[in-house]
Amino acid sequence: MTAPTAATEADRTLKEKHRAMWALGDYPALAADIIPGLGQILVTACGMRAGDRVLDVAAGSGNAAIPAAHAGARVVASDLTPELLAAGQRQAAQQGIELEWRQADAEALPFGDDQFDVVMSCLGVMFAPHHQASADELVRVCRPGGTVGLLNWTPEGFIGQMFAAMKPYAPPPPPGAQPPPMWGREDHVRALLGDRVRDVSVRRETVRVGLFARPADFRDYFKGRYGPTIAAYRNIAADPARTAALDQELADLARRHDHGTGTTVMDWEYLLLTARMQP
Repeated sequence: MTAPTAATEADRTLKEKHRAMWALGDYPALAADIIPGLGQILVTACGMRAGDRVLDVAAGSGNAAIPAAHAGARVVASDLTPELLAAGQRQAAQQGIELEWRQADAEALPFGDDQFDVVMSCLGVMFAPHHQASADELVRVCRPGGTVGLLNWTPEGFIGQMFAAMKPYAPPPPPGAQPPPMWGREDHVRALLGDRVRDVSVRRETVRVGLFARPADFRDYFKGRYGPTIAAYRNIAADPARTAALDQELADLARRHDHGTGTTVMDWEYLLLTARMQP
């Protein structure tokens, strides 16, 4: 047996850290509280039909996979983090929905070529560190003429700006890792998919978030539930001044996006892209 290369070991370590980060907090609750309808928006945009073979990549707790199964599709929900899959399994069971849950790396999917009619990801694959590797896997497992559907936060939108605000406080990204919000740029995604797809449809939309009474409530909610935010705060836990600075930056971000209606109401922008695989 060949000994693992340094690159293989480094990648394994990176993925373990990534898996552990998304197990922090309570992303399933956050998704249910803040973006419950985005998965259905992606499912509708993909135009899937009963009986379609569907793969949800980086599915988390199934905010798109479960609506796809409701539509009658035969769904596999894959994710790197087993804790998120377990939460999705519980949700699906409560709704009487059957689908397959599979732990998998978006950059090395354990599925055959051309296996699915629809391959989609809702705020998931964007967080895999190597964008081209993930895009190559999306198109590899989708059949000729099938549909690839993606819904991702934009760099200019609220979540993209939140990641920019957290970057100076977060652990440094590993060499070669690309920023997640780049998946919210049309030109970037078109370049990743290349001439392997046709009939590309793209639109920018927003989701209205009115859960929080004050900007500071948004910050405190994400500090307790969102893995990347928790990781950033852990990275600076020994530095009270930097912790206070990040506290202020996140509250100020929410304040700038607030519509000023008396409670904190914000519109968070995302990019919705669908494409057909070449025949």
